[in-house]
Amino acid sequence: MLRRRGFHPKPWLPDLPFPPGFDEPHQERLARRLDHYAFRLFLRGAIQHAAGFRPSEATRYVEGPAARAMAEELVALGLSERAGRGRYRLLHPPRSFGGTLEWYLARELAARLGFDTATGLRFGAPGVGGDLDVVAAAEGRLLYLEAKSSPPRQISEEEVTAFFDRLEALRPDLALFVVDTALRLGDKVVPMLAGERARRAGRSIAPRRVVREVWRLTPRLFAVGAKGHLSANVAAAVAEGLRGGSPGLLEPGHDELRMRMAHADSWFERTGRDLVEELHESRRQARKLERDGRRP
Repeated sequence: MLRRRGFHPKPWLPDLPFPPGFDEPHQERLARRLDHYAFRLFLRGAIQHAAGFRPSEATRYVEGPAARAMAEELVALGLSERAGRGRYRLLHPPRSFGGTLEWYLARELAARLGFDTATGLRFGAPGVGGDLDVVAAAEGRLLYLEAKSSPPRQISEEEVTAFFDRLEALRPDLALFVVDTALRLGDKVVPMLAGERARRAGRSIAPRRVVREVWRLTPRLFAVGAKGHLSANVAAAVAEGLRGGSPGLLEPGHDELRMRMAHADSWFERTGRDLVEELHESRRQARKLERDGRRP
């Protein structure tokens, strides 16, 4: 679908905490652990300590026995090893958690909703920077998902501007701005997105909360947070966007709307011709009365 739109994206090498031969049962087990916000925070912290970490150093969100259990889970998954003195070390440390988040979201879109997905694509559109984090296709529609693993306070206006630049170039059927945080999006992220959208459109539309931290900015643009369950929130946004972009059974379809518009144009054309003819006839009558020496 990207090539049909005239683009030739190129994939980056996967930036993941496991090797290319990581088998499917282990991938599924990792995905189920990533369902949990606390585990995502723990793995993010472990990635930031590529040289080795103690469980208590990975994140302040969990500590004590819970943190040690997560460190041991990484060992059981084949992602980490014990390094002695209560320390652990990732076997395949990626540069950041971003690639893992994109992998997880793409996997959930495929498993939950049947999308064909791709991650980490160099966009390459003229004058537009950045990558396409997750693109997905289903029902002949293109979904673009921007994934942010940073907390809201670290998301800048420049990142939001770049996101909208990619939106305008790509023109997807549905777009999601996903922030992996349990914090409120309505304090900063949603106002930034709404402000940039209003600046480009020349008018503002008040964002509407769909459910939990799922916000509708337009019928085809959503902001999604992690409060509750991240992948469930993404699924809720996709469902809302697909329903909003399709006519209901009791609403006119595109063909009927085009017919109505054509009939309206025809009516206006006929009415306009009649009004012009009536005006010409009135002028002819006025000139005739003037020639006869009478005023109309």
